[in-house]
Amino acid sequence: MSGHVAPVRKPLITGSKTYHQITEDICRPTETAPSLSWVITFMLSVMCLGVFAFCVAWTVWIGIGSWNLNRTVNWGWDITNFVWWVGIGHAGTLISAILLLFRQKWRTGVNRAAEAMTIFAVVCAGQFPLIHMGRIWLAIFIFPYPNTRGPLWVNFNSPLLWDVFAISTYFTVSLLFWYAGLVPDFATVRDRAKGVRKKIYSFVAFGWNGSAKHWQRWESLSLILAGLATPLVLSVHTIVSFDFATSVIPGWHTTIFPPYFVAGAIFSGFAMVLTLMLIARKVLHLEDYITVEHVESMNKVILLTGSIVGVAYLTELFIAWYSGYIYEQFAFLNRVLGPYYWSYIGMMLCNVLSPQIFWSKKIRRSLFWTFFMSIFINIGMWFERFVIIATTLARDYLPSSWSYYVPSWVEIGIFVGSIGLFFTLFLIFTRIAPVVAIAEIKSILKTAGDQYIGDKAHSHQDGRSEPITEGVNDDKEENK
Repeated sequence: MSGHVAPVRKPLITGSKTYHQITEDICRPTETAPSLSWVITFMLSVMCLGVFAFCVAWTVWIGIGSWNLNRTVNWGWDITNFVWWVGIGHAGTLISAILLLFRQKWRTGVNRAAEAMTIFAVVCAGQFPLIHMGRIWLAIFIFPYPNTRGPLWVNFNSPLLWDVFAISTYFTVSLLFWYAGLVPDFATVRDRAKGVRKKIYSFVAFGWNGSAKHWQRWESLSLILAGLATPLVLSVHTIVSFDFATSVIPGWHTTIFPPYFVAGAIFSGFAMVLTLMLIARKVLHLEDYITVEHVESMNKVILLTGSIVGVAYLTELFIAWYSGYIYEQFAFLNRVLGPYYWSYIGMMLCNVLSPQIFWSKKIRRSLFWTFFMSIFINIGMWFERFVIIATTLARDYLPSSWSYYVPSWVEIGIFVGSIGLFFTLFLIFTRIAPVVAIAEIKSILKTAGDQYIGDKAHSHQDGRSEPITEGVNDDKEENK
């Protein structure tokens, strides 16, 4: 019987895998002893975390004077790193919420780790405003609550207070979304565990038994949380941009900041997801689940958002020239040709020019170039935040107050330590929870198998096809 043969689509999962093999592969890191590479990385991360604790204690004991914040640059590395970490935390919610609502199946290999990355990045970001207060024990005063403080009531007109509401809401919804997705996988690990581990996973699985009612409620909750998280993706970094855009300082007072900051956040967040997932893919042997197809899809998003960021940079330069406002023109001339020219060049090179190599499909699918570019892009996004903050504040209206900002060893130590905090949390996560969503991967395997028609399926006389998954593309075939 001659029938129409559908085109063969590339799978999201490579290799011949049964449901049991998928469970074994993904649960293995939580059940076996850590590898030597994991132990070495964890030790380095804990050492950096120790540096973080020491530098924070030094700041609290000595005071903010231990930082090199001079009379002009009162926001230095602290707010630069705060905005950088908030930006990195954006991709997790984007992958989880927006791509879930649009039913993009390529998200399943990376969404779990991206959600975890969001939580840990926001934790790191939240440290910097608290430390910058000088007296961390007074952090309670940033929250509005009924009291007798009178004139010390919070200023609701300040975008700095909006940050508190936006980021705390974002963290709460992202945490619920992440944990809700983990519940079925915690139950899977529970059913395989023994002794104390079984009791712990039984507690965190909330009595999940895999019934149809449980799955129905889980799907409903996921969609509700995705609907709540989607506007947060756009609002959180918009509100962070208001910290600058609502001021009257030349170079900051501009309406392009909200969409510019959101695009930059997605740009840097996807780059960090790729950094983590390529490492996890190799160390945890998840090549069959985090495939070249996932990498290529994410590189396309990086190419798009990088181009948007590049347009924003050029728009800023054009508007500064077109405005005829001498202070605005000087602010951007100072960024390009002033004493911080090196940071502006680094920003343009890393964020605008380098991502254009992803127009090449061969490079988009290259794991080496993807890993290299993911680190390169995040360096460039850090330069962007430094350019916006330090170069703008270093030279204001009065030449007599101009200065050149260089961070102190305490500021450098806190930043390096925050990276240690992030990786310490992420590495612990890889040992206690499945890095890839088991249930979602199984559903994708079934769907991908149904798409193999013709050469990859046994056709029956009545026109039915029996999908098989043997011999689907491996990494060698993917890289052709």
